[in-house]
Amino acid sequence: MNNRTDILSLRDALEALRTLPGQLIETNVEVDPSAELSGVYRKVGAGGTVMRPTTVDGPAMLFHNVKGHPDAACVIGVLASRQRVAILFGCKKEELGHLVQSCAANPIEPVVVEGEAPCQEVVCKATDPDFDLFKLIPAPTNTPKDAGPYITMGMCYATHPDTGLSDVTIHRMCIQSKDELSIFLQPGSRHIGAMAERATELGQPLPISVSIGVDPAINVLSCFEPPTTPLGFNELSIAGALRQRPVELCPCLTQKENAIRNAEYVIEGYIVPGSNNTVEDRNSHTGFAMPEFPGYNGPASHVCWLLKVTAVTHRKNPIMQTCIGPSEEHVNMAGIPTEASILGIIDKAKVLNCYSHRSGGKYMVILQCKKTVHTDEGKQRQAALLAFSAFPELKHVILVDEDVDIFDTNDVLWAMNTRFQGDRDIVTIPGVRCHPLDPSSDPAYTSSITDVGISTKTIFDCTVPFHMKDRFRRAEFLDVDLEKWLNG
Repeated sequence: MNNRTDILSLRDALEALRTLPGQLIETNVEVDPSAELSGVYRKVGAGGTVMRPTTVDGPAMLFHNVKGHPDAACVIGVLASRQRVAILFGCKKEELGHLVQSCAANPIEPVVVEGEAPCQEVVCKATDPDFDLFKLIPAPTNTPKDAGPYITMGMCYATHPDTGLSDVTIHRMCIQSKDELSIFLQPGSRHIGAMAERATELGQPLPISVSIGVDPAINVLSCFEPPTTPLGFNELSIAGALRQRPVELCPCLTQKENAIRNAEYVIEGYIVPGSNNTVEDRNSHTGFAMPEFPGYNGPASHVCWLLKVTAVTHRKNPIMQTCIGPSEEHVNMAGIPTEASILGIIDKAKVLNCYSHRSGGKYMVILQCKKTVHTDEGKQRQAALLAFSAFPELKHVILVDEDVDIFDTNDVLWAMNTRFQGDRDIVTIPGVRCHPLDPSSDPAYTSSITDVGISTKTIFDCTVPFHMKDRFRRAEFLDVDLEKWLNG
């Protein structure tokens, strides 16, 4: 297993995966980034909520021959396996939530390094006569219905105009012209959205950098959200704690902002003040954006912001990193910080572990609970309520006992089938704000929903009542050394 301090860039991660059988496929066959690349990876290892057939826990895939981009490669699926994330983080897959929670509690702030940066080996400025984002960035169009080419794994870095505090988040961005991107900033939520709104109030642009192709720790840990990381908390400090050294930044060349020094690509630009009426599919008119983690082609937004690009810098022979929206990759990026956020505020003596399930991502977690005395009865439901507080976008919590493997869906459903009665073990909390990308959280779905994004939070208590634990002991088999029979 790799030491987690050894991997500091995307290239380090790929080198590590090359040493492990079945973790990385490389191909020199030409692939079209327009729908074809994602179409290939859907069957290779997308997993998640992608329509079947797909392969769960399949390898990452590196395309060395991308149509229209002779000097670039494209990688997808680096984080599309929980086991692969664990390898890259230097831990067991069951320990990811606990490890990341510890890092969030002990952050190491990023540092700015002056001088030549790997991400600035090649510099292309928007003032150059042949500057064209469509030609510079091999951004895939995930499906034929997408609004256009999307940057799905860009680390957006900006600074609050009042406080001077910086933050990094991931947002979907669609290339709209030779020097413009649309960026979807969910109203009232993520930090850079608040920065853009404040900059607009001040009548000024918001400088921003978008770093693509970075250390996997940055990809995952930038997905923390409030209340665990409030406005002003720089998630790069959590990645620093994981790698046990500060994330290195470098000054941008055309904007007063910093970028991730080891990135493959950096897009420099600014969010145009008051531009939050940008239509996402203004070129394609398909009516759709791109498929997101719930597994559906979401409608194109008419309230995106406009990102005016002033430069693109990149490494020589850069590697574009991307993901399929509904894939296991998105689940891991959103889910592991969710697990860490929940583990950070609950009683770890009573809740042993937490898993953000691959079918739900931000929507569903499974809590593994332990009742040791009669007064523990009911604390499992209190833990579920705390989980909703730790991650407000959460919709469903499934509670199971300590003898249930929360990472095995069959075991969880076994607990539901043998330790659950619908009339007494379901707790519903209607009329609560959850996540707007849930297509069922819409007044058109049911009259009980008053606004898009409102849902009923639900607890499924599949734990045995404490006074009946002896009745629900699982059959215990003789423990043997299997090697004797397999190698005899």
